[in-house]
Amino acid sequence: MRDAVAAGSLPVQPDLRVVAPGRGTKDMTRGPAMRRAQAEACVEAGIELAGAAAERGAQVIATGDMGIGNTTAASAITAALTGASSRETTGRGTGRTDRELEHKIACVERALDVNRPDPDCGLDVLTKVGGFEIGVLAGVVLGGALARRAVVLDGYVSGAAGLIAASLCPTVLDYVIAGHQSAEPGHRIALQHTGLQPLLNLDMRLGEGTGALLATGLVESAAACLAEMATFEEAGVSDRESADAAGSTA
Repeated sequence: MRDAVAAGSLPVQPDLRVVAPGRGTKDMTRGPAMRRAQAEACVEAGIELAGAAAERGAQVIATGDMGIGNTTAASAITAALTGASSRETTGRGTGRTDRELEHKIACVERALDVNRPDPDCGLDVLTKVGGFEIGVLAGVVLGGALARRAVVLDGYVSGAAGLIAASLCPTVLDYVIAGHQSAEPGHRIALQHTGLQPLLNLDMRLGEGTGALLATGLVESAAACLAEMATFEEAGVSDRESADAAGSTA
């Protein structure tokens, strides 16, 4: 587990690594969510984490997050990098009412208007309207691709991280698999922009890596079929067809 954004100190745990460059991001409706150096630190931490996982033998790296309010950042990132409107990319998240949804859309629009993130630079978008955890996830995608490992994206927040990673290095998409399409409308836009086809569409909202883990089983099964399943020739199927054809001729 990685603490990339908790606003307060967490109890020391042997399996918890703190990579947060600060204790929470700034209010992006008033200015940049973080400093450029913080964005770079998050991405670098993610690259390192993915590389370490690959060195330990991981062949598939699944992404996921736990956070509050980060679908707002994901909506802003998606709008900035795809050109879609804030109304198109912003959904109800954890179950906002109609009034709350309108406020959320307005916040995304204000953040984009105040910060004017550069749509051609994923790092600028991350700096201005992103989150620490999203930066780390973007780094995980980059690091996984660098290590030539399959990276399975979870839902909307991971999808936004995938957009940032692809903006920084488009070829990472050769190693990225969309685990599922979440119920958030912006996630569909993010997937369409990257050209990724989700393996599952279960209308999930939970996040936290659940969709990626469900899809990982499909990825492992597909890899096993490609690597271990006998071909028609190996199974003698092609020879039988030839024999049947010869018998018919006779």
